[in-house]
Amino acid sequence: MSFYHRFVYLMTFYPEFRNLFYYRIGSSGTVLNLFCAQMDTLFLASSSIGPGLFIQHGFATIVAARSVGANCWINQQVTVGYSNETDCPTIGDNATLCAGAKVIGAVHVGDNVKVGANAVVLKNVPANVTVVGVPARIVRADGVRIDLAL
Repeated sequence: MSFYHRFVYLMTFYPEFRNLFYYRIGSSGTVLNLFCAQMDTLFLASSSIGPGLFIQHGFATIVAARSVGANCWINQQVTVGYSNETDCPTIGDNATLCAGAKVIGAVHVGDNVKVGANAVVLKNVPANVTVVGVPARIVRADGVRIDLAL
């Protein structure tokens, strides 16, 4: 399958891809947007999004981060956003934000972090951990099960 055919396939069947594509090319995609409309429930408003971002089921998803690192995975109904006019999160490389997760405010989510489903992150998260709960707690660090408040 040629590059052209793969591109048309992605633009036709993957609305999450369309949103990220339009985000990356900017205003030059407005003509193409007439034929392949963006997914209207997926909002990308970050100053920097690294390569390899995967958005699975982008329904009701908001990504308004200072930056999103490389190879991140974001599921449906995730909110990454501001707590006031200036404070927004920074997401590290290889982060996974599971369904319904909330990351709010001027927090830094480290590299290789997994944020569990419906977790609420309001404090900095160190690298190589898994956090779950409301408010989020560290339940795994470097592959070892623990229970530690953020």
